[in-house]
Amino acid sequence: MFVPVTSRLRRRNLRSRMSDLFVVATPIGNLEDITHRAVRILSEVDLIAAEDTRQTKKLLDHYQIKTPMTSYHKFNIKSKTDHLIQTIKQGKNIALVSDSGMPGISDPGYELIRDAIAEGIKVIPVPGPSALITALAASGLPTDKFIFLGFLQKKAGKRRSALRELMDFDGTIIIYESPFRVVKCLQDIFSVLGDRQVAAARELTKVFEEVVRGKVSEVLKRFEGKPPKGEFVILIKSKD
Repeated sequence: MFVPVTSRLRRRNLRSRMSDLFVVATPIGNLEDITHRAVRILSEVDLIAAEDTRQTKKLLDHYQIKTPMTSYHKFNIKSKTDHLIQTIKQGKNIALVSDSGMPGISDPGYELIRDAIAEGIKVIPVPGPSALITALAASGLPTDKFIFLGFLQKKAGKRRSALRELMDFDGTIIIYESPFRVVKCLQDIFSVLGDRQVAAARELTKVFEEVVRGKVSEVLKRFEGKPPKGEFVILIKSKD
């Protein structure tokens, strides 16, 4: 296990600068998928703003990081954003993390980043794992041009409408989906876009990691009648 060694010089250098907001990518499953730099930053900042402090605590405990946390999620964005901005302006360095991957990508973070920039606060990205890029690399579909839609609407009509707008998109379409709606989503893809080549990736970097590739009809058969577990990344090939 990698244990961070935080030197006094590093800590002094970090705190001597104007206080910053660090946007830190965290593992999407396997706790080993974190950079040495991310571990160091999380060890050295004054506060970690986490989407779910219980989830982030598992990561911090694994790397013996003692930095205090505060919650920052979709239900307290309005009240917490200004508080975090003021905390940074008072001289505290803050690291923003989500449950997994890069904050702001289908996760909380955009509002805090936007307002920090508006206030002249330096926003420093600390890159790392990303479910959409991981799935794209393993999909076997074209990677030179793609569009990411995040989670589509829960209502079937709006979901189909979003897919319809991309019927002629000349690239790979990437969406996130819940295991509870993945079958309905694949059915909508079939009805709107046709029986295209797709890849459905779930549990990436975890024990039961799986990427199911094939025509939409084939992938549907794989999951119909057997409710899958884990959030999905669905990738759709452009029209031939």
